[in-house]
Amino acid sequence: MYYDDCTYKRGSRTYRRELLRESFRVNGQVRKRTVANVTTWPEKVKRAIRDAVSPKASQSSDSTVSALLAQSGRGEMRQGKSVGAVATVLAVAEQLGIAEALGRDRQGKLALFQVVARVVDQGSRLSAVRMARTHAPAEMIGLGGFDEDDLYENLSWLCTRQQAVEDALFNARYPQGQAPSMFLYDVTSSYFEGEHNELAAFGYNRDGKKGKRQMVVGLLTDDSGVPLSVEVFAGNTSDTTTVPDQVEKLRSRFRGRELTLVGDRGMLKGPQQEQLGGIGMHYLTAITKAQIDTLLNSGTIQMELFDEQIAEVSEPDTTVRYVLRRNPVQAERMVARRADQFVSWQAAVKRSEKYLAEHPRADPLIQVRELHERAKRLKLSKWVRVEAQGRELHVEIDEEAKNEAAKLDGCYVLKTDLPTTVADASTIDGRYHDLSKVEWAFRTSKTAHLEVRPIHLRKEDRTRAHAFVVMLAYMIVRHLAAVWAKFDSTVEEAIAELAQLTWIDTVMPDGSVLHEVPRPRPAIQAFLDAASVKLPALSHVPAPYVDTTVKLQTRRK
Repeated sequence: MYYDDCTYKRGSRTYRRELLRESFRVNGQVRKRTVANVTTWPEKVKRAIRDAVSPKASQSSDSTVSALLAQSGRGEMRQGKSVGAVATVLAVAEQLGIAEALGRDRQGKLALFQVVARVVDQGSRLSAVRMARTHAPAEMIGLGGFDEDDLYENLSWLCTRQQAVEDALFNARYPQGQAPSMFLYDVTSSYFEGEHNELAAFGYNRDGKKGKRQMVVGLLTDDSGVPLSVEVFAGNTSDTTTVPDQVEKLRSRFRGRELTLVGDRGMLKGPQQEQLGGIGMHYLTAITKAQIDTLLNSGTIQMELFDEQIAEVSEPDTTVRYVLRRNPVQAERMVARRADQFVSWQAAVKRSEKYLAEHPRADPLIQVRELHERAKRLKLSKWVRVEAQGRELHVEIDEEAKNEAAKLDGCYVLKTDLPTTVADASTIDGRYHDLSKVEWAFRTSKTAHLEVRPIHLRKEDRTRAHAFVVMLAYMIVRHLAAVWAKFDSTVEEAIAELAQLTWIDTVMPDGSVLHEVPRPRPAIQAFLDAASVKLPALSHVPAPYVDTTVKLQTRRK
């Protein structure tokens, strides 16, 4: 929007006109539209408008344009839509290249709307459309009218575009020759409340939800935890079978040659390690407690090496290296947990003794069997036993077995084939612990801010696109968490506070509406400044017709 002040001649007479105008593009060609002819308006109002649309305009002067228009009888002021949170998320999407990667056509704008809606107000496509009634993402993105059916169809479009968008974001972040050499990968699962999703299947549920079908989600990030690609698998897919797809991505899409894939102990097992080695790539993972015992028994490593200081052992005649350490904090935590579990088991023994005393016909062997099962679940069965002596229960503790079970408390061993010239032991230890960045992404996406579930979808392609929308939204949340780290607020709390900043709408005599952002209060301005967000002072954006085809009143009947 700009102020057009010029003179022109008609015959022998000279005229002056002052217009508030805006320019836009149609099929790549610039078009102009007159918002209002302000020639006859009071000078004070014209000066305020001119200052507001000036490129060097400060954020709303003490006498706002809307207030001056209302005072002059030229317009009616009213509260507009929320703009603070939406403008912030859109600005970050531009900074990260997400908006550009999605595209500037209608489908790209709809996809960007879905990302913004996921950050600002989580929920289904239906709730996203309702959100557009009170927030201004449609106006600020430049969308026409739409409903939830358009968003569902947009998910199908986005699924076909996912690889191109991921590649565009990667190339923007890493120009040619600057790609990272180490990548992090982990998987999680997300359960469905319904039963008709095309990817839903029973499998190992990491959320502990029994009887729920689920999907498996794999997230690949760079070494700093920035998401590069997300992939959705059927709910019965094992962790290890998801690895080949990630290896192919690294080789063909992310400029991978001599790269390293970092995964946890359930991800990169022997076959996966051989696959990576066969194509010139490296691995970094942890090994299980049983594998540590095997190395101890073979003499490859010794208990004396486990200390707070990192130790390293190389396997003879191979490129395999083991990095060892004992974490004293984790060791204390495991000792405390084992003690709590034993106290819980002892309480169960006392309840069983009381039950036997009160029920003369009860079978003591049944109580013994149940206590053994409980000890097994609590991982105490190797060093506690209970026997029935008549109708009394006798508990035995094998101290030697107890000490054996506790010898590896806080100990871990990392395995890699990376040469020492590429990464020393300390670097290997640090890179493996970087997997916590992927875990933070899962927590943020699943149970915290972004709420990937409940999943209100059935079709496979739309489910995959839903996970991709959440990944893009997480990129924005991650960036905001970094720039707002100095504030005593979570990203979710800051977004809620920014949402309180609304447009002041001035209805012009011809029915058109001017949107003006009032001066934010200091707390909101601090969030905007930290995120490098500059709000528009004055704008004229026609409100698109956005509404749902399904009404809540109907759904409640």
